[in-house]
Amino acid sequence: MDRPALPPPAWRWCRFDELSVVELDAIYRARQQVFTIEQQCIYLDADGHDAHSHHLAAWAGDDRTLPLAYARLVHPGRKYAEPSIGRVITTEAARGTGLGRELVARATALCVRTFPARGIRISAQSRLERFYAGFGFVAVGEPYLEDGIPHTEMLRHPWP
Repeated sequence: MDRPALPPPAWRWCRFDELSVVELDAIYRARQQVFTIEQQCIYLDADGHDAHSHHLAAWAGDDRTLPLAYARLVHPGRKYAEPSIGRVITTEAARGTGLGRELVARATALCVRTFPARGIRISAQSRLERFYAGFGFVAVGEPYLEDGIPHTEMLRHPWP
């Protein structure tokens, strides 16, 4: 069964203190839906890094009740020496539309623009290694368990 086509999303890239309360609530609910409910993983999502991050969300036009896709960019020196893209989600309404791929492409480009000449480090679910490799990320180190899910640390080296 084909999904109905989504209208072009309204993208918003901003610092934590620029998010509205409604946007922040919607982002937290979406992250909990995907990571805690769908993936059945219990962990502390509000980990203290959001305030030191930029946030990228794709919204359905002016509707800020739930993002279609979301990622955060943690500033260098907070989680890793490099900037880090994480909390990457595509909500159910947008799955299978290519929006997740567009999200990671945009997040990577914004990271490069915001922190030029820096690598980007991620903690990817191991099943998504090939997906992230398509954006220039390479696995570094051995796979490990994070919150009961196999993960792989990956690095995208700075491009000249």
